[in-house]
Amino acid sequence: MTIQEAQQQVDNWIKTVGVRYFNELTNLGILMEEVGELSRLMVRTYGEQSFKESDNGKELSDEMADVLWVLLCLANQTNINLTEALQKNFEKKNIRDATRHLNNEKLSS
Repeated sequence: MTIQEAQQQVDNWIKTVGVRYFNELTNLGILMEEVGELSRLMVRTYGEQSFKESDNGKELSDEMADVLWVLLCLANQTNINLTEALQKNFEKKNIRDATRHLNNEKLSS
């Protein structure tokens, strides 16, 4: 599935099953909640915190997909083509960071 196809599928789902989009600020809040859930699971999986009972059954892939879902919603609501945006972002990074990381002594170990 391409990013554009994902945006279209989310849009179709929202308009048929979800009834309508939540407003942009509500979706921004939901995005922050989803990022928090992803962060919590990452900290417990790769960090030093131990798991809690409420963490049982949670999967990183599902938490990442939740973040992506809401981001796709926000892109649709704000008329942003994420394929084009990502392509421009690669161009920006390729120019700005062409040698930046190669010359970073912190990354050479």
